[in-house]
Amino acid sequence: MVAILGFSKDQIAAAVQAMYGDVAKDPGQYFHFPIGRPAALAVGYPKSLLDQVPEAAVDRFVGVGYPFRADAIEPGDTVLDIGSGAGTDTLLASRKVGSGGKVFALDLTPEMVAQLKKTLREAGIKNVEPIEANAEEIPLPEQSVDVVTSNGVLNLVLDKRKACAEIFRVLRPTGWVQIADIVIAKPVPVGGRSDPKLWAECVVGASIDEDYLNLFREAGFEDIEVLRSFDYFAESPSADTRRIAAGLGARTIELRMRRGVEEKAPVPWWNRFARRLHPRRLRLIGERGLWGAVSACVSLVACYGTLGLLGILSLFGIGMALPEAAWAGFIVAAALIAVIATGFNLRLHRQPAPLFLTGLGAGMLAYAMFVNYSFAVEITGFVVLFTGIVFDLYKIYETQCLPKASG
Repeated sequence: MVAILGFSKDQIAAAVQAMYGDVAKDPGQYFHFPIGRPAALAVGYPKSLLDQVPEAAVDRFVGVGYPFRADAIEPGDTVLDIGSGAGTDTLLASRKVGSGGKVFALDLTPEMVAQLKKTLREAGIKNVEPIEANAEEIPLPEQSVDVVTSNGVLNLVLDKRKACAEIFRVLRPTGWVQIADIVIAKPVPVGGRSDPKLWAECVVGASIDEDYLNLFREAGFEDIEVLRSFDYFAESPSADTRRIAAGLGARTIELRMRRGVEEKAPVPWWNRFARRLHPRRLRLIGERGLWGAVSACVSLVACYGTLGLLGILSLFGIGMALPEAAWAGFIVAAALIAVIATGFNLRLHRQPAPLFLTGLGAGMLAYAMFVNYSFAVEITGFVVLFTGIVFDLYKIYETQCLPKASG
């Protein structure tokens, strides 16, 4: 598997394309998520509707819900299907809009687009236009579609805010969105979001439910209604995927919403930051096991950030004396809080090594501050402290996001 950090946007996108390219080429392979007709029936598609769709499309169905529950599409509409895949939803939409309407089928995976084109040729369907493109950059004019439909796609998109803005841009005023997607109840451990494989399996790219809805509210959507919520991953053939999904509280939500008449001004970054300081958001720091990292950073900044600030002030002829005992006490206290937080994380991974390292690092800092100051001891203390913190976060990630070795 991957290291705790370091995968790029392109690598994650490539993993997503490779996974769904395999589905397009051979849907009979083993996948960690439900697939095909059984998956479509499990998430709520009526058998009578599936019988109207060519088997080549239904066999490659990888949706996570039934967005047509919203009943947003009318005859004559222009529809955009984001993440059309092999075309189950696209073909259902094409039947709904009829000969007087049109469906744009947008997908990132070349193999899926090729499969849909083949199905359209064989079925003689003329009101569908496949587009190979990214949801973050939809190649359609402003206000050009009446309805956007999507099924299990935004959780795979890295820049969800941009994708929501694009959906708003291409919709006509008061146009509708029907969507099924994955949300989570708990934050993904540090490192989980940098794992391309887990992104491709629809697990760690998902947003916390309230954050997900806020993305659409901030983009200008109104009348947002949650039509259904259920445990999609209960149908996964993989015990590891079911375990990870259950640990994060992952589930499908089906939504219906309407585009507002006027585009909203972007929410300033400081407003979004202030929202993250809400007590509920602060609690998520603890659920991710991040209080140790926060405290260690506070200790480091208090030590060297204060020295840097004093140095800058001195350049302007401003002298300032600090009470050294209180300063040293604050640095060590923050380091000790990091140790305590690491101790609390033992319940998540039951590995004592991170606690030992953070304790050793804090002890070295205390020795340097109060017994016999040495810069070498001080800097080594910080290195050991942060080594323990990183090890602690990796063990949380390993416990909650990595597949367990089979016996």
